[in-house]
Amino acid sequence: MTAAAERGTTTVSERAVRRIAGRAAAESLPHGDGVRATGSTASVHGRRAELSLAVTLPYPAPLADTVRDVRRHVVERTGQLTGLDVAATRLAVTSLSVPRVPVPPAPEHDGGRTPRRWWSQRRVPVALLSAVAAVCWGALALDLVRVHTAHRAAAAWRRSALHWLSGHAPGDPAVVAAGAAVALLGVWLILLAVTPGRRRQSTLRVPAARVDAAVDRSAVESLVREAVGDVAGVGAVRVRARTGRVTVRAGLCFGDRAGTRDAVTSAARAALTACGLRRTPRLRVRVVPEPVWRPPLGPGREASEPVAAGQEGPEPVAATSGRPEGDR
Repeated sequence: MTAAAERGTTTVSERAVRRIAGRAAAESLPHGDGVRATGSTASVHGRRAELSLAVTLPYPAPLADTVRDVRRHVVERTGQLTGLDVAATRLAVTSLSVPRVPVPPAPEHDGGRTPRRWWSQRRVPVALLSAVAAVCWGALALDLVRVHTAHRAAAAWRRSALHWLSGHAPGDPAVVAAGAAVALLGVWLILLAVTPGRRRQSTLRVPAARVDAAVDRSAVESLVREAVGDVAGVGAVRVRARTGRVTVRAGLCFGDRAGTRDAVTSAARAALTACGLRRTPRLRVRVVPEPVWRPPLGPGREASEPVAAGQEGPEPVAATSGRPEGDR
């Protein structure tokens, strides 16, 4: 009987070696953390094999340690499954990927901590006030240093100011006017300090903690305008967003006014809800017929002439939605 070693040979193709090496790279890390072979080549010479792999590694992970572990596992697993001696393995990292693991939901952010409006840093008023103070006090300090160190006479502007002050009493009109101007300037500065500013921005509800977001009111106006413009029968649309209120004026080209008003109100309210504003503003909707609008024909009615905006007809219908209870 012929010995088993002399009956034939088993040949492992290079294609099989490539597939085995790619599979070994995918299972090299625990739980399959994102290692994927994007390309591979294999060269088999007798019982020796050489491999070259291009892989995608998970991020974040120590690159050097991960590459070393993947290479060791590929060499050992490929040699075990094919019976070949894997002499050399080249590993090229082509990209990084975020592992697809369940992300725990972010904790709900307390809506009461979200500011109603972002506070402005008042850069322009502060810069102007600082520049004026620096020029005035710098000129005074420079003049005092020149008088006391160089023994020169005081500057003409300082002598003129002292002479003017010595000749005017507190009740003089010029002094009263200057005091009133300074008082108004102080009131203006106090008003800037106690008000948030940024009136063109509205804050949003953000589910993440320690994250504040705001949207410009022009963006809110554009979103509401686009939503209302998609309503059937609506022509020109004007939207005005103010503090706590959004006004929509829609022109009616055709269709029923009451039904169009309800559709416009629903579309505008849905757009405001999608914005995720911290305080849902009051909504006011006006549906005004365009000059080409004709009242819809009912039973026993005849076609009428177009109703212009200035002619007799039903008054424009307005709908106002109140603010939610939680924001009052």
